[in-house]
Amino acid sequence: MEWKKTENNTLTLPPVGLGTWQLNARNGFAEVISAAWETGYRLFDLAAAYSNEIAFRKALAETGIRREELLLSDKVWNTYRGCGAVREACKASLHKLKTDYIDLYLVHWPASPALHEDWRELNADTWRGMESLLDEGLVRHIGVCNFKPHHLEELKKTARIMPAVNQFEFHPGYWQRENYDYCRAQGILMEGSSPLGTGEVLQNETLQRIAAAKGKSAAQVCLRWANQKGVVVIPKTAHAERLRENMDIFDFTLSDDEIRAIDAVPFCGGLADDADEVTRFG
Repeated sequence: MEWKKTENNTLTLPPVGLGTWQLNARNGFAEVISAAWETGYRLFDLAAAYSNEIAFRKALAETGIRREELLLSDKVWNTYRGCGAVREACKASLHKLKTDYIDLYLVHWPASPALHEDWRELNADTWRGMESLLDEGLVRHIGVCNFKPHHLEELKKTARIMPAVNQFEFHPGYWQRENYDYCRAQGILMEGSSPLGTGEVLQNETLQRIAAAKGKSAAQVCLRWANQKGVVVIPKTAHAERLRENMDIFDFTLSDDEIRAIDAVPFCGGLADDADEVTRFG
């Protein structure tokens, strides 16, 4: 299982991490983390907006896993835009997690042009806050989520340090080719959120045909496809069997023809939120 390395940064990440959206104390967080750890997961993807930072800290304490043994990723939410607000948000997350640092801290969404005429300035000021956190040692690496090429090009005009990571929705039928090509060219490591899309994605005939030929599930084919394209995947599950299935993707390889066939799968389910148009996230 080869870890993925950024080209513009010293960050390395395992090819599979655990997404934690909707995971909390009510659905056995400690048991999930323990099972994930035993299965080989080392990257845990949190967000302030998931409201599970305290639950994660308590669950981690129950497992006995040492903080320094894992990679902890967290995100600043949209209500904390701007340099000062970003620092406030990060300090709050550090307090909830009872840790001195976050391994990877991400801007959850860019300021939407649909909501903010000054989206360029807002994103630049938010990023200055992220750079300051890095300077202070409160975070070890910084990145973004859901940024499109023009957001990153604008950021480049004022940034001292470009994002190490861009996390965005990435699955068959919706892999955002323009964003993918841009990040590859810029040496930005990509994380695929919702890498299994929705239930409809796993019913796609192309994926099922390839899965049958490989003796794997359609979900495993989705994850392996993303990994072979250089993308770190962060599927979410609370089930031990699925944790093992999502990690068991390194004993087969997709051919170039199979990758091209999956690349060509049409949209067949997913969130598909457009960062330029989205309004419900503020």
